[in-house]
Amino acid sequence: MNQLQKLLILSVLIFICFPASAKKLNILIVTGGHDFDRKSFFEMFDNFQEISYTELKHPEANLQLGTISLKTFDAVVFYDMPKTISEAEKESYHKLLKAGKGLVFLHHSLASYQQWDEFKTIIGGKYHEEQNSPASSTYQHDVNFRVKITDPKHPVTKGVTDFEIFDEVYGNTEVLPEVMPLLLTDHPQSTKIIGWMHKKENSRIVYIQPGHDKNGWFNPNYQKLVKQAIAFAAAK
Repeated sequence: MNQLQKLLILSVLIFICFPASAKKLNILIVTGGHDFDRKSFFEMFDNFQEISYTELKHPEANLQLGTISLKTFDAVVFYDMPKTISEAEKESYHKLLKAGKGLVFLHHSLASYQQWDEFKTIIGGKYHEEQNSPASSTYQHDVNFRVKITDPKHPVTKGVTDFEIFDEVYGNTEVLPEVMPLLLTDHPQSTKIIGWMHKKENSRIVYIQPGHDKNGWFNPNYQKLVKQAIAFAAAK
């Protein structure tokens, strides 16, 4: 057996033994509509060795989602909070759902598109911004609260036990009854369900409410949840 044959056999063995390590998940991260600490936020994603990302910024992001080849990415992470959306931009969402692309929504994305009723059926809930109304949602910065895992065997929460986090809570938010709760809290200023998954058309969708700033982003439990949410949403 010559040297070239040995190298070919070794390459095949490496491919067979370590197929997962050779493939990264390619994701899009949509931002805009809400200020945030960009350096710290993307530092979290830079630490995810299994994931590579491309950022799309509003106001162009939604139209870009409709034109980028579906074969070039595995999932979309939304960390945005735009106010308005055009009919053409809505079609970008419909294209993703029809294709079964995984969608992960974080934190303030729950307050996006207040006038687009269909959006809450995509994300699975809504932060209501009605002024001077009993239906209005609330927020409180810099709160210590406990996150309870509902199902430790679910792919999003696997390996994560109940934990404390210093972050922002949302109160009086709407959570659709058809979602599967993944994260709960008993903090009095927060809605009880703070993380869930569901399916819309052909897409797996996950929402995680914490994630206001680096106090949350650098929490190892939070990072594990985000990574596993992306992997779960991207899986067919």
